[in-house]
Amino acid sequence: MKLTTKGKFAVTAMIDIAINSKGRPITLQMISERQSISVSYLEQLFVKLRRNGMVKSYKGPGGGYTLGKNGLEIKISEIVKAVDENLDARNCGGNKNCRGGNKQCLTHDLWSNLTEHMYNYLQTIKLADLVYNDKQKLTKINQINQIN
Repeated sequence: MKLTTKGKFAVTAMIDIAINSKGRPITLQMISERQSISVSYLEQLFVKLRRNGMVKSYKGPGGGYTLGKNGLEIKISEIVKAVDENLDARNCGGNKNCRGGNKQCLTHDLWSNLTEHMYNYLQTIKLADLVYNDKQKLTKINQINQIN
């Protein structure tokens, strides 16, 4: 069990769009340059994000991506699930056959509870919460830079 770059980069890209779009589409190239994520990797992620309604795509000049719905409605757990990220800490995927057949391992309940807590935690955080936190950090950094 591990949150891979798929989930991390998908959340990062969604925050980037939320911060920088200002009502206009953002290109994957722009996200790539700001976040140091390859365009080809972003393309793979955005196919899944679009398919799951997390983003809308616009073709042609001035095209790119915008959020698919309000950032107050988008849960981080939805973004992670949209890119097929599996946070299940159990080897059996919840089937209770950790040791083959119908045999459950001794730590099955521990990993089940951890999986449940991770998803519950990610369901409590909205994209807008992270955007607000990032904007506060940027403001503080800019204030410190102006003093120096």
